[in-house]
Amino acid sequence: MLKSKMFLKKTRAGGVMKIVREHYLRDDIGCGARGCAACGGAHEGPALERQPKDRASSLCPQPHYLLPDTNVLLHQIDVLEDPAIRNVIVLQTVLQEVRNRSAPVYKRIRDVTNNQEKHFYTFTNEHHRETYVEQEQGENANDRNDRAIRVAAKWYNEHLKKMSADNHLQVIFITNDRKNKEKAVEEGIPAFTCEEYVKSLTANPELIDRLACLSEEVNEIESGKIIFSEHLPLSKLQQGIKSGTYLQGTFRASRENYLEATVWIHGDNEENKEIILQGLKHLNRAVHEDIVAVELLPKSQWVAPSSVVLQDEGQNEEDVEKEEERERMLKTAVSEKMLKPTGRVVGIIKRNWRPYCGMLSKSDIKESRRHLFTPADKRIPRIRIETRQASTLEGRRIIVAIDGWPRNSRYPNGHFVRNLGDVGEKETETEVLLLEHDVPHQPFSQAVLSFLPKMPWSITEKDMKNREDLRHLCICSVDPPGCTDIDDALHCRELENGNLEVGVHIADVSHFIRPGNALDQESARRGTTVYLCEKRIDMVPELLSSNLCSLKCDVDRLAFSCIWEMNHNAEILKTKFTKSVINSKASLTYAEAQLRIDSANMNDDITTSLRGLNKLAKILKKRRIEKGALTLSSPEVRFHMDSETHDPIDLQTKELRETNSMVEEFMLLANISVAKKIHEEFSEHALLRKHPAPPPSNYEILVKAARSRNLEIKTDTAKSLAESLDRAESPTFPYLNTLLRILATRCMMQAVYFCSGMDNDFHHYGLASPIYTHFTSPIRRYADVIVHRLLAVAVGADCTYPELTDKHKLADICKNLNFRHKMAQYAQRASVAFHTQLFFKSKGIVSEEAYILFVRKNAIVVLIPKYGLEGTVFFEEKDKPNPRLIYDDEIPSLKIEDTVFHVFDKVKVKIMLDSSNLQHQKIRMSLVEPQIPGISIATDTSNTDLNGPEKKKIKLGK
Repeated sequence: MLKSKMFLKKTRAGGVMKIVREHYLRDDIGCGARGCAACGGAHEGPALERQPKDRASSLCPQPHYLLPDTNVLLHQIDVLEDPAIRNVIVLQTVLQEVRNRSAPVYKRIRDVTNNQEKHFYTFTNEHHRETYVEQEQGENANDRNDRAIRVAAKWYNEHLKKMSADNHLQVIFITNDRKNKEKAVEEGIPAFTCEEYVKSLTANPELIDRLACLSEEVNEIESGKIIFSEHLPLSKLQQGIKSGTYLQGTFRASRENYLEATVWIHGDNEENKEIILQGLKHLNRAVHEDIVAVELLPKSQWVAPSSVVLQDEGQNEEDVEKEEERERMLKTAVSEKMLKPTGRVVGIIKRNWRPYCGMLSKSDIKESRRHLFTPADKRIPRIRIETRQASTLEGRRIIVAIDGWPRNSRYPNGHFVRNLGDVGEKETETEVLLLEHDVPHQPFSQAVLSFLPKMPWSITEKDMKNREDLRHLCICSVDPPGCTDIDDALHCRELENGNLEVGVHIADVSHFIRPGNALDQESARRGTTVYLCEKRIDMVPELLSSNLCSLKCDVDRLAFSCIWEMNHNAEILKTKFTKSVINSKASLTYAEAQLRIDSANMNDDITTSLRGLNKLAKILKKRRIEKGALTLSSPEVRFHMDSETHDPIDLQTKELRETNSMVEEFMLLANISVAKKIHEEFSEHALLRKHPAPPPSNYEILVKAARSRNLEIKTDTAKSLAESLDRAESPTFPYLNTLLRILATRCMMQAVYFCSGMDNDFHHYGLASPIYTHFTSPIRRYADVIVHRLLAVAVGADCTYPELTDKHKLADICKNLNFRHKMAQYAQRASVAFHTQLFFKSKGIVSEEAYILFVRKNAIVVLIPKYGLEGTVFFEEKDKPNPRLIYDDEIPSLKIEDTVFHVFDKVKVKIMLDSSNLQHQKIRMSLVEPQIPGISIATDTSNTDLNGPEKKKIKLGK
């Protein structure tokens, strides 16, 4: 049956255009109930159970299906995801509304409907002849949709009676809309609110905790005292932003001080780019990462960023007077030039709430159901939740979602989502750090896996099209031990004309991941592989990462090759890019490759190739450093794990060999060559990587620290910085140069991906290269997949597609990649920090030599070279008399009683694990030497390695 709507539309030219919309209605759409004779198996895929027996509801004891409305789906998704809730009918009307209003909830509901065990069925009521409703005159879209949902619920109840004579199946309509519920009951449809229904499930009392608390009456606290000013409506905010009265930006809470935040203003306004907010009332219920509207305060009310560390430790939420007292502490006397633009939040443009990990702070009131939840992320406020499981959840990591934040509540309201496990357990803590850094780590879905090649896989004639056969070349890979995702392989051979041919061969991942399919979308979403201490979260499924794309030895593999003809002075004479087939002759570790190069007895083809590569790499590196490339340092650590318990039993800094540098040089050269090629072909659409030069103020700490040792560091260009770092040697203090390079690393900006058509500054500061991209790691970075596609089109090896030449789409991809890379870095650091804690938990208290990296007003930040570990030694402690501290920012130095500490001074510290705060266990350091009465700690432990650490140079993270 065909319904058609006709309406007239006026065109720009003043003409009238007739538009006809056709809407097809069908009789053959199944109800989804398994074994329904009336439908005759018209539906496919997941179906509702014939006799649902899983829920014992005191409100409706007979078997039933649930039919929720849009708001229940949007706000109670945590309840619907629970294993106890099954056999749910999701109407097309509801699904379309959810899709328009919340992409994350839409994705979650799609995942639930794809789960066969949940028995969720999507019913296309908008195309069913008996459930389609037309919008009536004077009826708004919302009321029409509510009516469509009621019509579908009524139809279901009538239809299910036809299944069999003894059938008592019902469809229960779940809605939190009072009017809609009343109308449903009038029409004879069994209807309940979500809360009524969940509370009736006597066998699953824990489900009540997962209910989102939505009604404002419930949200109000009994005291009723208004703490915050009202948020302005969106229409007023948009007017204000347009007129310049208000500014729009991203709210960034402080980790150190819960009463302070900054708002990063959107747009190109250089003035007032960053606005400070101080005090509860000015923060006005904004949560970290929300998009907010702020009003700039008059200059007389501007403040300076506070140097006070304040953690929210209050249990009593009505204690607002105490907050006001703490806010006065922030207002310290400062010079006028320290004052920063200051504002207050007037409204929320977009909430960016997510589920938060943390722990329950159990209420002191016995039998209380109301408790405070303390998130692991110190930038998130505490959340008020109601739970009946408080005693079970104590000492466990849990997830909580925020529901709302009323004006009269000190904290936002939320609900319990799920229990992750015991604090300190390896699996639990790994899950927490992945969730907190928003690392997608769920197993790949069936939809994604369906796009993988069928096994057994082999190279076909079709695969050989537009490819060169390079299986005869003596190619090998050099990687860290235990590496299974081998992205790159190399070869070097002498040509008949006396020149050298050097090839970098990269796994041809883009051959397997085709644009736009589910596998491509998932890889783009993940953006990067995340390497934790004991776990790898792959960007692509294991069949590709560790098998078909991994360039293992003695198997044929598809590759993308960059081949140069060079003279013996490493000057490029010709460059060629081609898709290829290779067969690696050896998969070596850095150590094995180094042994081959150094061994006088080995002269086989692989070793000769490695020696040629190593010789050229040294020339390339020398030339790069002459141009001003930086060689910076970062203390990287490696854990040795116990084979039984998988706990760290030893921790040491990573050793770097010549072969590390050899591989790095050719990867850099390939990345630069490819960047030039794709920019030549796609000047507007090339995906490139830049590293901005740091502003001069970033270098102040480095320059001052060097000056305190009578050394001069020049920072006007990368070349002058590199040269002054090379000169900054001290014969009596060999480790000083490494410390300076570590400090220089802290001054750097973050390297980022960008689209060439959206930027005009391409320069990579750290590599001193005018153009750069990522091409050499497509198994673990999605940026490289896009670069492969661009290069394939440029050399005629593959066809293009619309999104590849859409610079706005590319800019969005870059934004996600930059976010994912940053989060992966933070997750890796968090994993190292957690494993370091495990190491010191089993090791007990140790004393080690350390060097001062920074001096603060009341502390020193030290680096322990033996463990590559950084920590803070505080000199002011609770319940102890404070020592006399004099801080000098210019030198910089810190005088404690009569002892002065400068940057790079050698000290001895005691290291131990502080477990006093279960949620934030940390490595605690105390001063042992030099001895200061009342400050230094006597030590019996003598695990000190008195040999100074050897000097190591570590590559810059490009």
